[in-house]
Parts: sequence; C-alpha cells; structure tokens
Amino acid sequence: MTADGKSTLRADLKTLREELHARDPDAGETLAAKFPLKLLERYGPIVSGYWPISSEIDPRPLMQKLAQAGAKLALPRIDEDGTMSFRLWHEKDPLEAGAFGLNEPPHSAPRVQPTLILMPLLAFDKVGNRIGYGKGHYDRALASLRADGRIFACGLGFHGQMMDELPAEPHDQPLDWAVTERGSVPIFMMRNFGNNDDSDGTGGNGPSAA
Repeated sequence: MTADGKSTLRADLKTLREELHARDPDAGETLAAKFPLKLLERYGPIVSGYWPISSEIDPRPLMQKLAQAGAKLALPRIDEDGTMSFRLWHEKDPLEAGAFGLNEPPHSAPRVQPTLILMPLLAFDKVGNRIGYGKGHYDRALASLRADGRIFACGLGFHGQMMDELPAEPHDQPLDWAVTERGSVPIFMMRNFGNNDDSDGTGGNGPSAA
C-alpha cells in the first residue's frame, strides 16, 4: 500500500472509531470487566497502559482493576530523542502534556521495562497486524523489548475495529492478543492455527505461561 493509501485508510479508520465511541462511550468499563486476569498472572507484573486521547477506548477502568489485582502500572513517554520509554505510574501521580496531545509521566518518573503492554489502535486484524497513528513509536519500542526478553502486546479497542486483513510492513510489530467490549481475541493462537503450528491446542510457538 502506498503512503497516500495508508493515510486515507487511517483517516477512514479514525472516523470509524469515532462512530464506535459515540455509540458506546462506556465501552472501557465493559472491556475491563471482560479482561482475563490470567494475562496478568502469566505476563505481569509490570503493565503499561495508556492515557486515552480522542476516541480511543478508555483503558483506565482496566488499569484500576489490574492495579487492585497487584499489577505495577506504567505509562509511555515520548522522550526528547523521539524514543518511547515506559515510566512507573500510580493513579494519583501527576502527568504532563506531551507530543501528539498525549498526557505522560514527567521525565523524573522511574523507567521500567513492562512485561504486558496495553496498546491503543485504529484497527487490528486476526493475525495481529495493527494500524496506529503512523509514527512507529510502539513498533520500535516493542522491537527493542522483544529483543531483550519476554513481552506480551495486547491491543485494546472496539469490536468494530477488528478487520479481516490489514496491510503490514516488515518493521511492524504484531499484537499477541486483543480485548474489546465483547471479550478476548486470542491472536497468537489464531495466527498459529493458520500456520498449522498448534496441533496440541496450546498456542504453538506463541507466548505461553511457561
């Protein structure tokens, strides 16, 4: 897909998300109730959420639920060099205005390396391709984290944002899982089924509880 084509796609997906949000502004609370705590048990304890902007589904009810279950929360920050770091965050900690309309922890907040990342999106598909805002911050951060060790990427969105197929480029980092207001989408299992790698039903070579 050309750059112009992808820009048009993002604009269309943003409009779709705005419509979904308008129909169900409380979807974040429904999502939180349906989020499987087994993901925290397997891939916690450090969980990076995000502070919602625009029509993004609100992860804050889920973050509160995870904190009550023992998670250590973090939020992303775009640093001066343009890279994304993850900073420890508690519910009452102050945030500051950052790039792209983000609210993010201050530079003084301690850096952490999350093991479970909750990610916003414009759309995702059944094999984990994700369309974001096109800046590549999450892709670069995930690539770095995956090179260093175990990480589980979970997209949060409306059910209507799940597509049959989305364009992907070699540098794009796939999701392992997604959760919507209708429940979980076990992406890595679906991806491995498609590759005939899941004959024993355990998720094949994807992330596991081991």
